[in-house]
Amino acid sequence: MRKKVLYIVFSLFLISKSFAQVAEISSPDGHLKLHVFSEEGKASYNVILQGKAMLEKSPLGLVTNESDFSKDLKFVDSKKDIISKKYTNEKIKKSEIDYKANTLLVNFSNADQHQIGIEFQVSNNNIAFRYIIPPMKERLSVVVQSETTGYRFPSQTTTFLSPMMKPMTGFARTAPSYESGYKADAELGIPSDYGYVFPGLFHIGNEGWVLLSETGVNSSYCASHLETTAEKSLYKVAYPNIAENNGFGSTGAAVSLPGKTPWRTITVGSSLKPIIETTIPFDVVDPMYEPSQEYQFGKSTWSWILWQDNSMNYDDQVKFIDLAAALKYQFILMDALWDKNIGKERMKNLIQYAKSKNVGVLLWYNSNGAANDAPMGPRNKMSSSIERKKEMKWLKEAGVKGLKVDFFGGDKQETMRLYEDILSDANDFGLTIIFHGATLPRGWEVMYPNYAGSEAVLASEMLYFSEDVRKQEAFFATLHPFIRNTVGSMEFGGTFLNKYLTKSNRAKNKRHTTDGFQLATAILFQNPVQMFGIMPNNLTDAPEFQLSFMKEVPTLWDETVFIDGYPGKYAVVARRHADQWYVAGVNAEKKSQKLKIKLPMFAGKTVRFINDDAKGNSSEKEVKVNAKGDFMIEIQPNGGFVVRN
Repeated sequence: MRKKVLYIVFSLFLISKSFAQVAEISSPDGHLKLHVFSEEGKASYNVILQGKAMLEKSPLGLVTNESDFSKDLKFVDSKKDIISKKYTNEKIKKSEIDYKANTLLVNFSNADQHQIGIEFQVSNNNIAFRYIIPPMKERLSVVVQSETTGYRFPSQTTTFLSPMMKPMTGFARTAPSYESGYKADAELGIPSDYGYVFPGLFHIGNEGWVLLSETGVNSSYCASHLETTAEKSLYKVAYPNIAENNGFGSTGAAVSLPGKTPWRTITVGSSLKPIIETTIPFDVVDPMYEPSQEYQFGKSTWSWILWQDNSMNYDDQVKFIDLAAALKYQFILMDALWDKNIGKERMKNLIQYAKSKNVGVLLWYNSNGAANDAPMGPRNKMSSSIERKKEMKWLKEAGVKGLKVDFFGGDKQETMRLYEDILSDANDFGLTIIFHGATLPRGWEVMYPNYAGSEAVLASEMLYFSEDVRKQEAFFATLHPFIRNTVGSMEFGGTFLNKYLTKSNRAKNKRHTTDGFQLATAILFQNPVQMFGIMPNNLTDAPEFQLSFMKEVPTLWDETVFIDGYPGKYAVVARRHADQWYVAGVNAEKKSQKLKIKLPMFAGKTVRFINDDAKGNSSEKEVKVNAKGDFMIEIQPNGGFVVRN
C-alpha cells in the first residue's frame, strides 16, 4: 500500500512538472521561441534564440490596489493567432514596414478569482508583451501600483546601461531627463540608486544580444524603467520615483477597465544587426489621432548651442535665418528668452522675414508649470489647457511652424498626460512638437503625427558645458545607434564645424573629434528635425565639401542597415533616402580601426568618400567600389567617415 501511495505521489509530481509550461510561441521564421510557465502560483517566461537561452525563466505579473496578480495565479487558457500589417512612416529609420508576428494570449486567475491576460507578439528577432486587465466584478477602475515583470539573464551577460538621474537635482531641479552617460560591458547587477533608463542593451557573451525597452506609453499610463534586484542576474520593471515632478502625482497608473499596460519590448539577435534595424517600438502601436495637415520635417539652424543666451536678440536671429537660407535649411530654432528679449510683436516681423527666405520658425517653450524651477521663458504657457490653447492660437496666426518644449518633470502618468496634451493641442493648430529635457519617446513617432523627436540623451549642449563629455563624445556616439537611437528619434543637436565650441571659435572648449566624425554623426544620429550646430562663420571658414555635404544630407530615411561595429568602440551604419545611400562610421578607440566592410549598395560604383588622415584632417575624393561591394576603410581615433553615391 505504501508503495502505491508513493507511486501516486511521484506520478502527480511528474504531472505537475510536465504542466509547468503552459504555453509557447515561435517567431514566423521559427528561430525565436518564448515559453510561458505556471509554477507555485507564479507566472514566468523564457526566451530562446536558435536553441540558446537569451532570457532564463523571468517573472510576470502586476499588483493593483484591488487585486494582486503577482502570486496565487492559476493558468486558465491560452489562444494563438497571427498578425500582419503594412504601414508607412517617414519619421523613423525605415519608411515602409511589413510587420508579421505570431500572437499568444495567456490568461491566469488569482486568489480573488479575478483574471489577467498577458498578450505576446513574437516577430522575427522581437517580442512585445503587455498585460490586459478585465473588469473586476463591480470595479471598472484600478490603480496599478507595481509590476513584477523581470528579465533574468545568463550569468555571462554584460550590460550597457544608463542610470536614471536623481529626481529634483541638476539645473533648476529639472532631473530626471535621461541625460546620463553609459558604462560599456559592465557586469550584471551593479546597483543604481534610481535604476536604469530604457532602453538597456545586454551582451550574452558568444550567444548574442538583447535590447530591452517599452513602447505605447500615453496619458493612460506612467513610463517605467529598469531596476536591479538582490539577484544579480535579474532586472525588474520599476515605476517612477515619488519625488519626480516635485512630488506631485502617483507613482503608479490609474487605469480604466478593461485596460492595457504599455508594451514591454525585447529585441534579440546573434549579432547586432537586429538591434540596429528593429522597428518593434513602432510595429505594435497605432496613430492616436489624424494629422490636421501635412507636417514638414528637415534641418534647422540654432544660435543658442554656441552663441548661448546672448544670441536671443533680433539681429542675431536674422543672421541665423540668413544662414538657414544659405544652407537651404527648412527651419530656424529660436531658443529660450525670445519672449523677453524680442517680444511677440517683433517676433511677427522675424517670422515674416524668415518666410520671405523660405525658412520656417520653431520657437522654444518652457513646459513649466510646477515640475521644477527652470526660470527661462516663455513659462506657464504649455502647462495648462486654457493658456496653451490661447498661446497656440497666437502661434498659428503668427506663422510659427513648431515648438521645442523643455524641462519636463519625470515619468509619472501626470507628466505623460502633459506630453500628450501638448501634442494633441498642437495638432489642432498645425504645430510640430520637439521635446527637450524629456523622457524617452515610446512609439510616439507613430502615435502622434506631429511629433518630431526628443532629446532624452546626453546631447550637444553638454559638449559646450563639459570637458569630460567632450572627451567622451566619440564613446557615446558609438553607443547611440545600438541603444538610445534605435528605439526612438533622438534630437541631438550636433554636427559642429567649429574647432572650438564657442562663438569666437577659439580659446576654449576645444573639440576632440575630427570634422569627419562630426559629418558622420549627421547620418549616424536619426531625428526627423535636426538642429545642426553649423555657425555663420562656417560659411567662410569651413571647406566647401563640408558645406556641400551639410546642405544635402537628409533627415528622413527610407531604410537603415547595420554594417559593422561594437558599442563603445566603433559603429558603421548605412541609411537610404529615396535612391541615395549614405554610409557613416565613427571610431572611439585610441588607435585607428582598419575595416573591410561590405557595401553591396555601392558594388561596382564610384562614390564620394569623406575621411580623415592620420593627422585628423578631413578631405573628400571619389573612389571606385569593387564589383563585390568590398570596401577598405581606416577610421582614425575620434574620427569618422562618410560614403555616399
